[in-house]
Amino acid sequence: MKHPLIFLGAGPGDPELITLKGRRLLDEADLIVYAGSLVNPALLQGVQAEIHDSAAMTLDEVLTVLITAWQAGKKVVRLHTGDPSLYGAIREQIQRLAQEGIPCEVVPGVSSAFAAAAALQVELTVPELTQTVIFTRIGGRTPVPEQESLRNLAAIRASLCIFLSVSMIEQVVAELLSGGYPEDTAAAVVEKASWPEQRIVRGKLAEIAQQVREADIRKTAMILVGAALADTPAAASKLYDAGFSHGCREACVR
Repeated sequence: MKHPLIFLGAGPGDPELITLKGRRLLDEADLIVYAGSLVNPALLQGVQAEIHDSAAMTLDEVLTVLITAWQAGKKVVRLHTGDPSLYGAIREQIQRLAQEGIPCEVVPGVSSAFAAAAALQVELTVPELTQTVIFTRIGGRTPVPEQESLRNLAAIRASLCIFLSVSMIEQVVAELLSGGYPEDTAAAVVEKASWPEQRIVRGKLAEIAQQVREADIRKTAMILVGAALADTPAAASKLYDAGFSHGCREACVR
């Protein structure tokens, strides 16, 4: 019986942030196709598999390698950065593989959005401040539907994790300000979150673009915006409030 073809999330960069299942699958693989421009090559050290870097490959070229290896009975892993469900381009791959009758399994990974939040030591959902997190990007060579423009999303004033947009940071800021975020909204940019060369820039929304340019951050960075990033007092969670009852504890009555 042939194994399903695996789409695996590599995590944000730190080799220790891949899941235990992901590590095992890499070690057991016969062939790995990985996103070489983004995945930390340290993840592939010591593996016995045949390795292909997809950075310069077309979709058809990637699929040819995957299909040929799977049909030969090999254990095949398609390794994507972060979590493959976010900007992973797995949809078209899985659809084409389904046409060939090839079963697939997707194994999640740690998104760079969460690695960036960890680097900043922030909680993206803060009681009575914001309970919504939006993963998005600005339109560029890959367009974004107008109803999902940063200007429209800004009206919600949720916590924003903005992917693939740091090269257009000035436009990002302009759209967010025009959409309703105050100029003093907390903002941060985390370059290469969890990598040894990780860098962090923090400031107010109105000034973050200049800070990013001064730091010469051009790619591989997450933009985070929202009141949850600010180091200001906020309501505490009810979860551990002594006066709050839930399924595991009765409220203390004084």
